[in-house]
Amino acid sequence: MTKEELHKIAENWFQSQNWKPFPFQKKTWNAFQQGKHGLLNAPTGSGKTYALWFPIVLNYIKKNPEYRTKHKKGLKAIWITPLRALSQEIKQSAERVTKDLETQMTVGIRSGDTSTNERSQQKRNMPDLLITTPESLQLLLASKGYDKTFKNCSAIVVDEWHELLGTKRGVQMELALSRLKTVSKNLRIWGISATIGNLEQARAVLLGPQTEAHRNSVMIRANIKKKITVKSIIPKQMETFPWRGHLGIRLLEDIVPIINNSRTTLLFTNTRSQCEIWFQKILEKHPEYAGEIAMHHGSINKETRTWVEQAIRNESLKAVVCTSSLDLGVDFAPVETVVQIGGPKGVARFLQRAGRSGHRPGKESVIYFLPTHAIELIEASALQQAVKQNAVEDRIPYLNSYDVLLQYLTTLAVSDGFYPEQIFTEIKQTFCYQAISLEQWHWLLNFLVMGSQSLQTYDEYKKVEVGEDGKFKVNNKGIAMRHRFQIGTIVGDANLTVRYQKGGYIGSIEEYFISKLTQGDVFTFAGRNLEFIRIKGMQVHVRNSKKRTNKVPSWMGGRLTLSARMSELLRNELYSVYSPSQEQSEEIRSLAHIFERQGRESIVPRPYEFLIETFKTREGYHHIFYPFEGRFVHEAMGSLFGYRISLLSPITFSLAFNDYGFELLSDRQIDMQQVIDNDLFTAEYLLEDLQKSLNSTEMARRKFRDIAVISGMVFTGYPYKQIKMKHLQSNSQLLFDVFRDYEPNNLLFQQAFRETFEHQLEEGRLRMALERMATQEIIWRHCEQPTPFSFPIITDRLSRERLSSEKLADRIKRMAAILTKK
Repeated sequence: MTKEELHKIAENWFQSQNWKPFPFQKKTWNAFQQGKHGLLNAPTGSGKTYALWFPIVLNYIKKNPEYRTKHKKGLKAIWITPLRALSQEIKQSAERVTKDLETQMTVGIRSGDTSTNERSQQKRNMPDLLITTPESLQLLLASKGYDKTFKNCSAIVVDEWHELLGTKRGVQMELALSRLKTVSKNLRIWGISATIGNLEQARAVLLGPQTEAHRNSVMIRANIKKKITVKSIIPKQMETFPWRGHLGIRLLEDIVPIINNSRTTLLFTNTRSQCEIWFQKILEKHPEYAGEIAMHHGSINKETRTWVEQAIRNESLKAVVCTSSLDLGVDFAPVETVVQIGGPKGVARFLQRAGRSGHRPGKESVIYFLPTHAIELIEASALQQAVKQNAVEDRIPYLNSYDVLLQYLTTLAVSDGFYPEQIFTEIKQTFCYQAISLEQWHWLLNFLVMGSQSLQTYDEYKKVEVGEDGKFKVNNKGIAMRHRFQIGTIVGDANLTVRYQKGGYIGSIEEYFISKLTQGDVFTFAGRNLEFIRIKGMQVHVRNSKKRTNKVPSWMGGRLTLSARMSELLRNELYSVYSPSQEQSEEIRSLAHIFERQGRESIVPRPYEFLIETFKTREGYHHIFYPFEGRFVHEAMGSLFGYRISLLSPITFSLAFNDYGFELLSDRQIDMQQVIDNDLFTAEYLLEDLQKSLNSTEMARRKFRDIAVISGMVFTGYPYKQIKMKHLQSNSQLLFDVFRDYEPNNLLFQQAFRETFEHQLEEGRLRMALERMATQEIIWRHCEQPTPFSFPIITDRLSRERLSSEKLADRIKRMAAILTKK
């Protein structure tokens, strides 16, 4: 069949759906037919799935002219998705194409939700088109004879590549692709990505820089302009002294008309705890929504999540309260409106969520922004600018993740074994390991065979054996089984399954929350009030309860930080306070009373100014700095400044921070002018000062736990018999201390420090912030009392004290009332 005839098949199918293929879809079909690899940059809801399923199916038709009557079995293409929730959607798209074109191709899903029975069937007879996750792909590489499984695979598509880039799951994909390029001779690699700042680099990471695949690749951009409208829910009354969370639920009635006026509304929260609280409060205030409103987050059981997704498609739900579990590509045509509760902290995340509404080419997306405190309205204004400017963010890829590489090498050793020379050539072609030296490579191989230098006497670390022919292989069945259980790069707290006493799975909760409960305690989870009965094995037994409760599970890693691009946009919006009123956004104008009071007590900084405020309360001497760079940068900067100030005169500080600034609180006054004169903001000696200022060893020790788990040094346990988090922590701490004392050049030990600085403390971004601040004029204001800008920071510190939420709210309200009277 000629290329034109194949394209005619595709165009006829589009016509039968009353659709017309976009130019980017046709370009992708052409490039694929020419044997090219590529990265497709297309927005959600633009038809990107069909841009790649079609050429894959047409390629099969071309090679098998008798495709209607004769079926050639075997795996032909793999579609990688970062979220299990997307699998069903992608499968339906593929099946529409394969069935309508009368091929006999089968489509299958393999993920953590796939039953053991189905996996066994797949092992005997692989589907033609497989939809899977990065982790499940690694599990396939861990099975014997995987080369035969992948031999005739013609394509691998990595969906939502921007989500994997800059994570260790992305590194996992780089390694898997490096192997599949060798095993599958006719493989075409394609990525699909939303718009990010470093798209060219994203292509290099996907295909490997300076590889044949990269040289024979294309970048295809879908020039589809999507109209996004941002509407802020501006409270009728706002405190002059705002604090985190004081609005939020108070604005619940403002979203009721939005829900009533839309067919379906998605309410996005930033954390699973917030999701639980909002769902509970909406039903409490509006019981008439019972059966019309649902909740969706990653810890709720699969059946409930699938039911919710289907109910949105059927338009049988008015609203769904959700988290990032519904951020990505699930195709919900009926969603009319999206509400974002609280600052999303990143431009990309916000635009992704906005794109869930009007999820069709050419349709307008409407997103409402509901602030959880007044100053978040500056974020709302910044997001309006982001939409106007079409702002994009970079995703920074990982380098030299030795833990992921060790896991991957063990995977290969568990299946058919590997020859180091061949694998070294492959991994050198990846972006992550392009700079790996032979010396580091040999260290890693020794680690697999002997354990590290300081652990050679312990047999449990000797996993891989070297055959006479030089092949590295795992021969011990127990080691192989444990490794398969632990494949993956996401390390969280131990998850306990929540079940009714009489059976019935509800979802999963992290161990540390359950450990704080006593028998009879009632907590809210998955939209129900549950009474805690007991823990049995790794299961939490509960029963339904009619008691009211304020206990809501919280999950680790709940707090997000402002992205670099978002910080820049936010600062620019803040400076617009000095623009004429008609040039200001509605959000900025609504905060006029806060800016007026801030200007009276201190200043609202201009672009060329950096503000420091000091004041005294009963708690001590407060020193507040305002870089507007996000909480992670502020945590590091606060420790850095505290250390540098203590060099001038011995003093100790307690640190509090939010996304806008940070506070150093001490029991005595410091000479701020002396501090300013001593070059506080210099970026010189940054790394050395950071290492001394932070308990970087303690932070690296926490980071090392994840590295120890991913590299396989610490075993997390079998399903339903996981090792408790405190034991995992103590096991990894013991190893950390051994390496610190006896083997400081251990690559995994060094990686813990490197990742702490590069990823957790964002050292590069901190350096740029210091360089910017060094060019600004420092304005130091000695204030009589807390200002509207400082109030959220000092009250954030109070929230970490062991107060109940009611007591805390009362205390903060009293403080705000006193300040307002003054």
